[in-house]
Amino acid sequence: MSLSSSSGQSSLSGAISFGPPVATPPPFSETLKRLAKTRSVNFSKTLKPLIAHVSTSNPSSTGRSAVGASMVSMPAVKPSMLLDFETSVFKKEKVTLAAHDEYIVKGGRDLFHLLPDAFKGIKQIGVIGWGSQGPAQAQNLRDSLAEAKSDIVVKIGLRKGSRSFAEARAAGFTEESGTLGDIWETVSGSDLVLLLVSDAAQADNYEKVFSHMKPNSTLGLSHGFLLGHLQSLGLDFPKNISVIAVCPKGMGPSDVDGRATDVALGWSVALGSPFTFATTLEQEYKSDIFGERGILLGAVHGIVESLFRRYTENGMSEGLAYKNTVEYITGIISRTISTKGMLAVYNSLSEDGKKEFEVAYSASYYPCMDILYECYDDVANGSEIQSVILAGRHFYENGGLPAFLMGKIDQTRMWKVGERVRSTRPEGDLGPLYPFTAGVFVALMMAQV
Repeated sequence: MSLSSSSGQSSLSGAISFGPPVATPPPFSETLKRLAKTRSVNFSKTLKPLIAHVSTSNPSSTGRSAVGASMVSMPAVKPSMLLDFETSVFKKEKVTLAAHDEYIVKGGRDLFHLLPDAFKGIKQIGVIGWGSQGPAQAQNLRDSLAEAKSDIVVKIGLRKGSRSFAEARAAGFTEESGTLGDIWETVSGSDLVLLLVSDAAQADNYEKVFSHMKPNSTLGLSHGFLLGHLQSLGLDFPKNISVIAVCPKGMGPSDVDGRATDVALGWSVALGSPFTFATTLEQEYKSDIFGERGILLGAVHGIVESLFRRYTENGMSEGLAYKNTVEYITGIISRTISTKGMLAVYNSLSEDGKKEFEVAYSASYYPCMDILYECYDDVANGSEIQSVILAGRHFYENGGLPAFLMGKIDQTRMWKVGERVRSTRPEGDLGPLYPFTAGVFVALMMAQV
């Protein structure tokens, strides 16, 4: 299952100094081998020698050594606890991943006949929103329930005048069949409300959503953003509804009638998820938003912009600089990591290429880690969530003030160059690995781990 949520950018662009590093991290290959022996959420044994090495190197007050000082003060990451769950409908299995036990439910079409039991008592599922998640979730739910011969109605709820009405009708949802209607009528008439609107829209409308929901109904989320927003205001979900989530990372957190887990599992199975495991909604939103600010979105943009400037300022042509940044990160580097792992990137280089990789890796690792700690702190203390809400409010009319037009990332110099490069690039050409870019990118990945 692949679901999306709010995007963002880090402040990484221009923040990396590529001069000689103050403290050299352990060689990449050795670090990766150590990480392979421990679970990804428990790196206290790995981080301690790295942090100690920084704290004893070059105790001067230069800008780069300040990275070491801030690193030393960071607490070790605690091991994750095992989250068990009970289900009376689906078969639960225990698997071991990296010496850590995890409980899961495997999905599959052969489980569709269990959906009526999982959704027992639910007559209507309201899917609120028709953006990045609504269309796929609504259609998967409808088709899976039809195959299970269930009479549960999947209804789309949209604001009046929304242009998405036409798209929903084209997908087979209609007012005549009772599967398409006004957002608030849909919320009021649904036993399970899947709130799939944008983060900013959730923040602005949650009170009205809560007030329209039936007592003992269930609110379904596919991102934990709303919990983070409520926590930042000192609030919580209403006590007379259950709250579940089916996200890229699990489900939770509250249950008023003892059936929320089975409903969440049924939802996940109906969407076609191959595996479902438990987590908390707080863990989900913190890790999800942090990931987007880092290696998934924001930091990658920062890296390519920073490296593009570096390469062009040192005499490289703009076209080649674009290829050596955006094209290689989204092409050969990502493909190699996805199919063969990070170490394969390093091993595929020549001896001279490995030396250049190591220079870039050593110069980037600690600055990346320092910025990522800052990003995580912004997510954990709620300030990142508030910035998303405030930014989102710029793009629609509010209190008589006009909406701002959302800018496009493709208007910067680098992306303009990219238009020319992509127009002449042979189809399927991934190009060779560029060692310096690879070193910076992999350093970011290792720092975020």
